[in-house]
Amino acid sequence: MKKLIALIPGLALAACSSSPEATTAPDEGAAGVVMRPAPGVDIDRSAAPGQVVDQDGRPGWYPHEGALMEYSVDIRFGQEPHTMPDGWSFGRVSAVATDSGGDVYVFHRGDVADPIVVFNAAGTYQRSFGADMDFGNEHGLRIDRHDNVWVTDNGNHRVMKLSKEGEVLMSLGIKGEAGTTDETFDRPADIAFGPNDELYVADGYGNSRVVKYDAEGNFVTTWGTPGSGPGEFDLVHSVAVDSTGRVYASDRENNRIQIFDADGTLLDTWNHLGATQNIFITPDDQVWVITHRDNVENITYDTLAGRIMHVDINTGEIIGAMESPGHWIDVAETGDIFIGSLTGNVFRWYEDWMETEEAAQAERP
Repeated sequence: MKKLIALIPGLALAACSSSPEATTAPDEGAAGVVMRPAPGVDIDRSAAPGQVVDQDGRPGWYPHEGALMEYSVDIRFGQEPHTMPDGWSFGRVSAVATDSGGDVYVFHRGDVADPIVVFNAAGTYQRSFGADMDFGNEHGLRIDRHDNVWVTDNGNHRVMKLSKEGEVLMSLGIKGEAGTTDETFDRPADIAFGPNDELYVADGYGNSRVVKYDAEGNFVTTWGTPGSGPGEFDLVHSVAVDSTGRVYASDRENNRIQIFDADGTLLDTWNHLGATQNIFITPDDQVWVITHRDNVENITYDTLAGRIMHVDINTGEIIGAMESPGHWIDVAETGDIFIGSLTGNVFRWYEDWMETEEAAQAERP
């Protein structure tokens, strides 16, 4: 069994759902809430969740084969005994990522703490940086296989490559200038890395396209235009790449994930996962998403629970799911799953189930 733990608090976990098969999330510190499994039925994956209406008239989820998972909630990083510098607190947590050593990087929108705050795996504050980078709107953060830190500055139309200590190594886009050229972005949302360190940018809110660069930051190609047809986008909110080089783009407002080859040829579309906020694919091609039923839930800033879903990469079938608010997802090399929420929290999902919080504390590093 598996366990979800809330790590970095700003607010208590707020979760609710009108989906008839789901339970609400537990209070902080609650143990072992069992969520009822959804019935195992065949799914029409060409249809969108928004086409199903629940008892309250809201778009509903299709039943799926994967069981809903057990979890409990605890709060860690950012509070005693794992404090940040005096007076610091988080604003909206837009992204979270982990490096090869297990350090946890939090990217948030707030005026008190530095924009990027780093903890070790035990939850101890390590360092912070980014206050001098003049971010317009903190959005995405990813860490590549060389432990470089990449961020999307959504408000200033930039993608930046940083060292683990916060040194700027590369900057793409022109600060403060939105555009559609090879050298400009319009509110980029996410970044992903190909097998040969290629860079894919979800250029996202304004341009509705994916932009590809080589490892040195040279423009290679771009694809996508505004719309709802095949290969078109209505807000590319996330992008991920599997071990074969296929590119998975969250077409959030069209309630789908479109899958492309490395050159932008459309290969497949998943229409059954809702308005996907974020996608993460592990090196062994485990697909995880954080998603909501539609964009009405997205724009509530995560106060309504979406779902974390584990998805089969070959079929798109949902292997398992559970309720959680969330904007960003990352899976550490240990298998722990981190969710960054605009409520000001980071939730950590431990693979090994602990019957009590005391047992969980004893097992933590």
